[in-house]
Amino acid sequence: EFFERKYQHIDAELVRLQRIVVHPAALDSEQAGALQLQREAHAYSLLRRPEVSYAVLAELGEVGLPEWMQQSTADERLIEQVQQQVDVQAKYTGYIERQQQEIERQRHHEQTSLPRDLDYGQVRGLSTEVRQALTAVRPETLGQAARVPGVTPAAISLLLVHLKRHGMGARARLAMSLSG
Repeated sequence: EFFERKYQHIDAELVRLQRIVVHPAALDSEQAGALQLQREAHAYSLLRRPEVSYAVLAELGEVGLPEWMQQSTADERLIEQVQQQVDVQAKYTGYIERQQQEIERQRHHEQTSLPRDLDYGQVRGLSTEVRQALTAVRPETLGQAARVPGVTPAAISLLLVHLKRHGMGARARLAMSLSG
């Protein structure tokens, strides 16, 4: 139940911060200097800045704390965890989204066939270790190549670029669809 309440409060607080607009005129001189706010901005956007913590944001009159955090019966541990998680999500949401996109891109190319005669020595940027590993294993798909010990996500990206550059990706997919 604690975790359920925690995540409900996190979601609600993220929505609340996205709705609140902070106006530069409403800040005192110390706050204005710390935030370097030239024009109005959403509280959530301010929280995404590395130098702005949840505590700093909550001190702004226009933002404050949500009602449930102000109640004397509020669980201090819950308040602390919600504040911390909201801060982390705001700061790292862009990074997390990029990682999710990269995961989706990798998943999309999981079944991309690798030509049986692919010369890994011709793939620019691959380390000698990766070339040797791929040559020894001869994976049939990018997904299999990604699971070869020593093969990094960067190496998979280089393979993908090589396939696209040489038109091998389309040819390999066509061959796979004809055989399947």
